[in-house]
Amino acid sequence: MANSGRLRLLIGSFLFASWLGDATAAVPAANWQSEWEATVEAAKKEGQVSVYLKAGYDLVFGAFQKKYPEIKVNSVAGQAVDITNRLIAERRAEKYLADVFTLGVRSAQSLLKANALEPIRPYFILPEVLDESKWYEGHVYSDPGNTHIFRYLSVAEQQVGLNTNLIKEPRREFKSFWDLLNPKWKGKIVARDIRTPGPGSGNVLFWYHNPQLGPTFLKRLFGETDITTTRYSRQATDWLAQGKFAICLFCSEDVDIGQRQGLPIASPEIDWKEGTALLSQAGNTTVLKNAPHPNAAKVFLNWFLSREGQLELQRVLAKVQPAESRRNDISKDDVPSDVRRKSGEKYMDLDSRPEWSDIEPVRKLLNEILKAEKK
Repeated sequence: MANSGRLRLLIGSFLFASWLGDATAAVPAANWQSEWEATVEAAKKEGQVSVYLKAGYDLVFGAFQKKYPEIKVNSVAGQAVDITNRLIAERRAEKYLADVFTLGVRSAQSLLKANALEPIRPYFILPEVLDESKWYEGHVYSDPGNTHIFRYLSVAEQQVGLNTNLIKEPRREFKSFWDLLNPKWKGKIVARDIRTPGPGSGNVLFWYHNPQLGPTFLKRLFGETDITTTRYSRQATDWLAQGKFAICLFCSEDVDIGQRQGLPIASPEIDWKEGTALLSQAGNTTVLKNAPHPNAAKVFLNWFLSREGQLELQRVLAKVQPAESRRNDISKDDVPSDVRRKSGEKYMDLDSRPEWSDIEPVRKLLNEILKAEKK
């Protein structure tokens, strides 16, 4: 009887522990809901959120404003250099106007070095944002401490723009980037001058750090092919569309725009032997220190990184600069196939290591190459 009583006691204890475990597991759900509701109410009292970001990305605000009409979005949209310089100037003047900053990795890292950023992880509340299984490779950050710069986009960069009237079978012509050195292309390549600020730096960084290419490839590319350079990607793209050149380097963004307008240009999908660059473009988001509307910033960030927010972002970016969310639980119908991640593809994620995003060694090398060419 004693053993029987002891057994009943053990079973009862086990059942109680199981029930207690289930009850405890439910507590975080109740906690996040109450925290979220309180944050939304506090955000409504703040009445606004200030977001600094790349032009085009602000098209997403309409959907947020519709869902949270009591929280007005004040946006400052433009190019990375202008937005970053403005923000740094404001903070030097002790004007703390911005809550959220979402731009390229180098711009975000410059703010981190200026001690202008808060850790972003404490701003995440919604389970669908916190659940790392919903994100490609989990939560990925663009800072060494994995704390401040959250990366929400990744784009498989197609690095060579072509005139489709002059090159009708790109997959036959190009299997390796070394094929660009074929004498048939001498004098037929135009490139945006990557030594000046602007788009395309990810392409040249991929070539520079790729062990199958590296500085040797760049020396031969710029030293043997009689490349024409221009500071402006749009100018290079216009020349490409006019047929003055067959190939355009470091101008894929404008090539994509021109292709959508019906011009005979494209950045075709090519299975490059050396792999493909994976870039975050302007898909890095941060929270500023001394944010004037911290609760509204939380509401905006959680919506922006939710399934709803990322679907809307993909939809609006398809019209200006297609990009793919790192969320892996949403449709990618709005993402063109040439910028989507592909299963089994070999990628070099350029924003995963700080040295891979430093353009200065590349600029120095190109200065040396082009200076030697002029002699």
